[in-house]
Amino acid sequence: MDDHVFWMVWFGFGLTGLITAEEEVLMNTKLETSDLRWTIYPSTDPEWDELTGLDEEGSSVRTFQICPMESPLAHWLRTRFIPGRGASQVYVEIRFTMMECSAMPSSYRTCRETFNLYYYQSDEDTATDTHPAWMENPYSKVDTVAADFLLRRGGERKSNVKTVRLGSLSKKGFYLAFQAQGACMALLSVKVFLKKCPAHIRAFSSFPETLPHSLVQQAVGVCVQNSAPLGQSLAPPTMFCGEDGQWVGPPSSTCACKPGYEPVDSDRCRACGSGQYKASVGGSLCRVCPDNSNTHSTGSSVCVCRPGFHRAPSDLPESACTMAVPVSGIRRTKASESSVSLSWTIPPQTQHSIQEYQLRYSLKGQDDGWQYVSSKSNSVVLSDLARASQYQVQVRARTGTGYGHFSPAATISTLPDDEESPSRLMLTGVLVAIGLLVLIAVVIVAVFCFRRSSRRRDPDPDKSGQFLMGQGIKVYIDPFTYEDPNEAVREFAKEIDVSFVKIEEVIGAGEFGEVCRGRLRVPGRKESCVAIKTLKGGYTDKQRRDFLSEASIMGQFQHPNIIHLEGVITASCPVMILTEYMENGALDSFLRLNDGQFTAIQLVGMLRGIASGMKYLCEMSFVHRDLAARNILVNSNLVCKVSDFGLSRFLTENSSDPTYTSSLGGKIPIRWTAPEAIAFRKFTSASDVWSYGILMWEVMSFGERPYWDMSNQDVINAIEQDYRLPAPPECPAALHQLMLDCWQKERSARPRFCAIVSALDRLIRNPASLKITGRIPDGPSHPLLDQRPPPSLSRCSSVADWLRAIKMERYEDGFLQAGFTSIELISHISTEDLLRIGVTLAGHQKKILSSVQTLRIHGGSLRY
Repeated sequence: MDDHVFWMVWFGFGLTGLITAEEEVLMNTKLETSDLRWTIYPSTDPEWDELTGLDEEGSSVRTFQICPMESPLAHWLRTRFIPGRGASQVYVEIRFTMMECSAMPSSYRTCRETFNLYYYQSDEDTATDTHPAWMENPYSKVDTVAADFLLRRGGERKSNVKTVRLGSLSKKGFYLAFQAQGACMALLSVKVFLKKCPAHIRAFSSFPETLPHSLVQQAVGVCVQNSAPLGQSLAPPTMFCGEDGQWVGPPSSTCACKPGYEPVDSDRCRACGSGQYKASVGGSLCRVCPDNSNTHSTGSSVCVCRPGFHRAPSDLPESACTMAVPVSGIRRTKASESSVSLSWTIPPQTQHSIQEYQLRYSLKGQDDGWQYVSSKSNSVVLSDLARASQYQVQVRARTGTGYGHFSPAATISTLPDDEESPSRLMLTGVLVAIGLLVLIAVVIVAVFCFRRSSRRRDPDPDKSGQFLMGQGIKVYIDPFTYEDPNEAVREFAKEIDVSFVKIEEVIGAGEFGEVCRGRLRVPGRKESCVAIKTLKGGYTDKQRRDFLSEASIMGQFQHPNIIHLEGVITASCPVMILTEYMENGALDSFLRLNDGQFTAIQLVGMLRGIASGMKYLCEMSFVHRDLAARNILVNSNLVCKVSDFGLSRFLTENSSDPTYTSSLGGKIPIRWTAPEAIAFRKFTSASDVWSYGILMWEVMSFGERPYWDMSNQDVINAIEQDYRLPAPPECPAALHQLMLDCWQKERSARPRFCAIVSALDRLIRNPASLKITGRIPDGPSHPLLDQRPPPSLSRCSSVADWLRAIKMERYEDGFLQAGFTSIELISHISTEDLLRIGVTLAGHQKKILSSVQTLRIHGGSLRY
């Protein structure tokens, strides 16, 4: 071998290669101390030589060199089998030296200053001296490698370090092959490694070390210790690992510190110290306990009142504890067979005066049948009691800070009936006489009816049918027909003890006050999560009556697709209505949040549930008047339930909700309301069917606003001219035809809800019919409104304008941070860019890329 090869190898170890983080080495010749046993071709006249050299640390390493003299052949050098460990791409770092051709002898005419790198994939180590064939196919070429520094005699002596990427690996391993043809060079070291994302903690989420198998690899993490998902979401946190071993974009996580723990450095949760608390899940910090309360340990979510102090069940955790008012000394002062008079000792005066007393009683041994009465004084009369029966009685006082504890149960009894008093004998005689008179009257009426039926054998079928209907079907009763609306509340809604309810957090605001999420703990029943509507302070009698009327309406309904009423609280302030809690909230906002994430069969299932609930209401003779996606609630199992009963009838001219527009002295939702209801206030089940058709359009368009940006007057004019909404994008033809049926101008031509349920059942049983889109030729003919044109991109002068135009403004910060600061740059965006920005929902990606395609087509007319 020429001398220049030896000093080329020796000085090649003068520089240290770049070592990157998050690497897993698959092969490194610098770590080998024995022969590498690589394969050389041609083996009959090998030009590659394996030598031992010293690296920059003086360690012995194995190298290969070649310097063929005037040889036109290609000389190959192949590594041993390298396991890929499941990676889709790996990196190869090559350190080498290369002689400058001008420094070679003049007879060396075939000299070159490059070499080729190839690889061959295989699931097993099957390569031999002759297999695979030594040529570009079956080998795959990676690159032609050129030297940045060339060696010449007497010149600076540097080595070259090149890193190349091998992509699209699909088998269990591979071989590397080096092909030199006329090059005088030395391979100093070869390192093969893959890149992976390191273990990472961010946004209270811990993500494991992740090896990317594609352009981006989704990693599933867990919430860090003492944190939990926020709200009702059960999905674990996720984050994307890029092919270069770097984490891409922010994580998708709802993890937040649990009650009793506060955030530290955005990645861990620390327990609240002694004397501190934190009541809710989230990013708030621990707070000092309110007055007259303390904690028993660290990590507390609530501070416990000190002995002798009290906090009402309806008080928030941050409320101070006040001196408790205990009541004692319940005694019976008078009794009869059906009533008792009770009194009790007035508690000693405290800093808060007593506003009223609340007494509860039930038959002894029946703890779930409590009845409640209130009194301004320390006495009360209980009537309508059972004769000769024992009752358990408890009483508590209410001050400005709320109710105190109930007193220990006292046992009282009604009088027994041991002797027949003269008054009772007289009463018995009167009752017997009345009974005889009633019996005689019944006999006379029966004889009369029999004789009349004998004369008329053909009874009136209409009256007979009406009688059977009245006897066989439960009919809705309007609570406003009661002279005292409170009587309707007592009849249809269950009164709940306020001590059974714990308010956890405010989740919104309603027409009459705040809407909260809380827990209902009724003794003997499983604890449940409930939604709590409250009546704000300063209300009028009419507002209280209107507020509670919704409970009187809901309490009459029992159906799986109708929101369930748990009960009401009217005996204390604030007045509350408790319903089942629906985790996913209103249907319209839920669909917009999950745009494009549900299949047609899933959406039809939601519509079928709503139609079933409306069929039940129709059979009850109840007209909803305000059926829309905003008034449908969705639980965690995607079950849809009809809610907000009777709200529209209370809307007045002073209502500020823009959804409702004045019409004939009241306000109605124009876009959802049938023409006859707009013009003549004629609300029927048929007008609810029209509204249901609009709701179908909302569902299939994932929460799009009906009639888009048209004014209410334009909507009324279009409907009068028989124009109807077109099918939403990708909407099955059968569903759009059903919408058009619901929008028949003649209300008698619209389908009934029972027919709608049957039609949706047929579609569910035949999913193939949901794949047919377009217009059905033989359906009723209506001119369709023009599909809402795409946003006027010519008026979009910034990225923010464009995102608002396509309703994707939630991603504005991500676009700007990723460098997409102009419309021109946006027109070149790709799916990979969207993933890096954090757009992971398929529906949102599709909407953005569709608009980008429009940008590319009309790019010439845009203002950059």
